[in-house]
Amino acid sequence: MIPNKFDYHRATSVDEAIRLMAQHGMDAKLLAGGHSLLPAMKLRLNQPGVLVDIGRLAELRYIKKEGDSLVIGAGATHDDIANSDMARSTLSMLSEAANLIGDVQVRNKGTLGGSLAHADPAADWPAVMIAAHANIELRGPNGSRTVSADDFFTGFYMTALAEDEIITAIRIPAPPKGTHSSYQKFMQPASRFAIVGCAASVTKDGGVCQKVSVALTGLSDTAFRASNVEAALTGKKLTKENIAAAAQAAGEGVMAMGDHFASEEYRLHLAKVFAKRALMAAAE
Repeated sequence: MIPNKFDYHRATSVDEAIRLMAQHGMDAKLLAGGHSLLPAMKLRLNQPGVLVDIGRLAELRYIKKEGDSLVIGAGATHDDIANSDMARSTLSMLSEAANLIGDVQVRNKGTLGGSLAHADPAADWPAVMIAAHANIELRGPNGSRTVSADDFFTGFYMTALAEDEIITAIRIPAPPKGTHSSYQKFMQPASRFAIVGCAASVTKDGGVCQKVSVALTGLSDTAFRASNVEAALTGKKLTKENIAAAAQAAGEGVMAMGDHFASEEYRLHLAKVFAKRALMAAAE
């Protein structure tokens, strides 16, 4: 299908984009990579009257270190992150997740900020950012604010981002010494979205789990922290048996979604399987 008629504005700065969004209100949508918005527009699931293009803003496309944090601009593409030694050395699950997204075209054009704002329940980045204890920096006409990844995803395609705000950066604190991470997923073969995915970060000392962070995607209406898995493994020796036992808690108490790709029961099974795989890889 062909999208409805719309007006197009290419912003030359974040400030201009914010002004345009405020000017046009609910009728405006931000365009970054376009791999989520444009297909929805073609299907008439989303019909904005105005597109504000921020896809070429250099001020949003970077990966850098600031103090003890890794800071990724919202306009950084999946491919930028996949090929960033800085991202990989901070948490390897960042580059692992980026490499598993879509195809070459999607990775070259799709952006981290766009994926987080879209909040697809099967997207990879939400779980990774929750497991990384990331903070998401937002800017709007009333100034800037920061929201933790744990609080950012609020429901099915819903976030804490206001209609007149833009994601500007994602700030990831440096993990403690002895931390390793992994992202594992069972993917749809065509879209490569996660049917179920798990991001895990493990800090160990002397073979004992000092700290663990686990998040799941694809299982429910939004990505979420698997606190029960974390509680089951913290303070335990990182044996195969203990990891397997902790992974059994994945999905407990969660209302799983079912569709033509996988039933609720199968998704709950996959949550346990891929929690175990991610934890095993992170514990190595």
